[in-house]
Amino acid sequence: MSDVLSYEVAGNGPGLVLLHGTSSTGRRSWGPLVDGLAAAHTVVLLDLPGSGATPVEDGPLDLDTLADRVAATAADAGLRTFAIAGASLGAPIAIRLATRHPERVERLATVVGFARPRPLLRMNLELWAALLDRNDPDLGKLLVTLSFSDDYLADLPEDQIARLIAMLATDPAPGTAAQIDLGLRLDVTADLDRIAVPTLIVSATGDRFVPPAQSRELADGIPGARLIQVPGGHVSRLVDPGPTLSALLEFH
Repeated sequence: MSDVLSYEVAGNGPGLVLLHGTSSTGRRSWGPLVDGLAAAHTVVLLDLPGSGATPVEDGPLDLDTLADRVAATAADAGLRTFAIAGASLGAPIAIRLATRHPERVERLATVVGFARPRPLLRMNLELWAALLDRNDPDLGKLLVTLSFSDDYLADLPEDQIARLIAMLATDPAPGTAAQIDLGLRLDVTADLDRIAVPTLIVSATGDRFVPPAQSRELADGIPGARLIQVPGGHVSRLVDPGPTLSALLEFH
């Protein structure tokens, strides 16, 4: 197994490593924000094991090993030091990286992230895993309800909602089950007060997958962290990228 994850690079400037969430890729998770971020940064978009071109790992994912592989990938991309931003599952990976490699990380941002799976997130992940395991046709409905806010869905015609359901029900990343399993097992709560770099926490007010309380827990635990709320659901940065992009650009 190579230590280097699959990645792509965009832009020029100070380094910014972007980590995606469960069953996504770097490009899918951050796509609408990439051009804006790349205008001022060397953006490195990583694919976690089982996503994009990064092969599925044998056995369960290990958080420390994964953090080390992200650091190795950033070095392969030419970044000695960098800012790192993690969305959803990418957030605790970024946090662990900042504590294992503090000499490499200059700034930290989390977007709809978490330190541990509180009960609602844990049950959401368990339900996702169960529907995925039995190839349940209702998986798409679950993922739509977790990804989008009620206000956003209420404004969509039924045929567009049906297309979203069909899209999210098909072709999950090969590493989805392992990534869900990692999300259920990890806990970086003890890492929070060891973060010694400027930190931005972005929470989505209508997030029903990783509720805003999870972001507040991060902000309360990380010294000096700044908490910003943006409107929308778990994928608000894809539906309306402006608020999240502005927050990240102002921070970086």
